Amino acid sequence: MGLTGGVERPAVLAVDAGNSKTDAALIGADGSVLGTGRAGGFQPPVVGVEAAVDVLAEAVAEAVDAAGRSGPPYADHVSACLANADLPVEEAALADALRRRGWGGTTAVHNDTFAVLRAGLPPGAAPRGVAVVCGAGVNCAGLLPDGRTARFAALGPLSGDWGGGGGLAREALWYAARAEDGRGEPTALAAALPAHFGRSSMAELIEALHLGGLPAGRIHELVPVLFAVAAAGDPVAQSLVHRQADEIVAMAAVALGRLDLLGEEVPVVLGGSVVAARHPQLNDRIAARLAERAPRARISVVLSPPVLGAALLGLDALGAPPGAQAKLRTHFPACVG
Repeated sequence: MGLTGGVERPAVLAVDAGNSKTDAALIGADGSVLGTGRAGGFQPPVVGVEAAVDVLAEAVAEAVDAAGRSGPPYADHVSACLANADLPVEEAALADALRRRGWGGTTAVHNDTFAVLRAGLPPGAAPRGVAVVCGAGVNCAGLLPDGRTARFAALGPLSGDWGGGGGLAREALWYAARAEDGRGEPTALAAALPAHFGRSSMAELIEALHLGGLPAGRIHELVPVLFAVAAAGDPVAQSLVHRQADEIVAMAAVALGRLDLLGEEVPVVLGGSVVAARHPQLNDRIAARLAERAPRARISVVLSPPVLGAALLGLDALGAPPGAQAKLRTHFPACVG
């Protein structure tokens, strides 16, 4: 590994950046975690690439300071798994932006779904499997040891995607509004959604969201409400939960098919806040429906921080020994179930 001022330079600078937060970690060649940092969300479509990378730089600076290091360069290799790196052209542009910062000798940028996949694979397993992330949005990625991948554009309705926390909340609002004004079928969502925000009706909630009395970003709070109403037996709410399960299965099955893994024993890793909540109506349906299409797939839910996956991908790129990966996992326990 390289030397900085006579001190061995860390092997990997791992970065995982989602829409709401960014984590960075400096990793030694032996898998030790030398320092970590956190900053805000990574949103290049909103603020532009350079301003978004400035947010990454805040997390990186905190990790460097915690490790007692100086530079740049900070590490031999930068492994960055980033939200909004949905298309190859976006990955390339972001990789160029990170290289200009001079943080590492080499730089690799992946969509953040690959971090969830790598973190959720069994210790010592080859990088082979599929991950579906259902958090604020929904995405899927698959990977084979030879480097082949399967992925989706994940640009929302524009690219055929449905669901995630934001999508589920908007759908729940749509059905609740129509139930209250008579255009749609009755649903308990019409009372439960406004009640969550202390409003007496959907009309009052809609007005608050439209005029800014209630920040639009708070609609994500409605996802647990939707699941609670579904668990109580409401048919409309149940239909949304079931559709989300079927969408997750469709993405996983298509990715497995593209990689010729449908008939293989292979990990399917689920990540993100919606699946991590382990609602039986969602997760049990995912397991049952995926078993119909990929009977040998092994489903797990990963709760480990995705920066673990970014760090493991970095160690993979450097050809680190298994012992380094095992040591890294002791710092970021692989919470998979």
